[in-house]
Amino acid sequence: MTVEVREDRFSDVVGDDPAIERLGTGFLFTEGPVWHPRERHLIFSDMPGDHMRRWRPDGTIETFRQPSNKTNGNTYDADGRLLSCEHATSRVTRTEPDGAITVIATHYDGKELNSPNDIVVRSDGTIFFTDPTFGRNEFYGVPRDQELSFQGVYAVDPDGSNLRLLADDFEQPNGLCLSLDEGRLFVNDTPRGHIRCFDLTADGGASGGAVWTDVTGDGEGAPDGMKLDVDGNLYTTGPAGLHVFAPDATCLGVIHVPERAANFTWGGDDLKSLFVTASTSLYRTRTETAGRALF
Repeated sequence: MTVEVREDRFSDVVGDDPAIERLGTGFLFTEGPVWHPRERHLIFSDMPGDHMRRWRPDGTIETFRQPSNKTNGNTYDADGRLLSCEHATSRVTRTEPDGAITVIATHYDGKELNSPNDIVVRSDGTIFFTDPTFGRNEFYGVPRDQELSFQGVYAVDPDGSNLRLLADDFEQPNGLCLSLDEGRLFVNDTPRGHIRCFDLTADGGASGGAVWTDVTGDGEGAPDGMKLDVDGNLYTTGPAGLHVFAPDATCLGVIHVPERAANFTWGGDDLKSLFVTASTSLYRTRTETAGRALF
């Protein structure tokens, strides 16, 4: 079996026994997959390899950007511009239509960010990102001393102004996603193995932050990449693969992945193909419920 069913609702959301297909392998550590719905391709990162690649439906895998400043998480804004978190430079950047790079965030309170990790964009253009220290470690980034005394979650306006700290009490904030109505922000804390939930205000502020659920199970993996499908079911990486939670925080089950899963995204014409970046490989499976289009 490729799944662990914890609630009967799991089959309606994911399926009874979805097949796992390996699309490519031989990478160092894959992350940050993001699907372009118009151009029909998937971009994903390989931080240790300092390499971003593009997968196409014909099976081609080609270089998108190298070097990539050891980019980790990626997303698109409403205009289809790529936003990326760079481990090597501690920057959040945006790739413009002509290929130019716009720097969105580099410092907070005069100190260099740790290593921006994952990123989402609200429909009004507000950018939210996490800032753990993983990119200051060997292999995943560039070893260097930390300037900030905490690991935070931030919001910033689309032009790079008004950077504000939303929370500073994480051990290592990592994956994040918005609720369907964009009124809440879910953020996981990898070492603590749980997901927290914040209430958002229209101006990009946040309150609350209580633990929404714990991510538990046997096998390799921890909370990392995290996203919602069109029905509000929350998927996150965790022990043994991808953990699927109903909107009420009940864990419905786990999609088993052959390697330690770091992140994922939906793609394909119907947004039911689930692309998973897992250590040295890129995988694909299918779900019954579609993911959400980014633009």
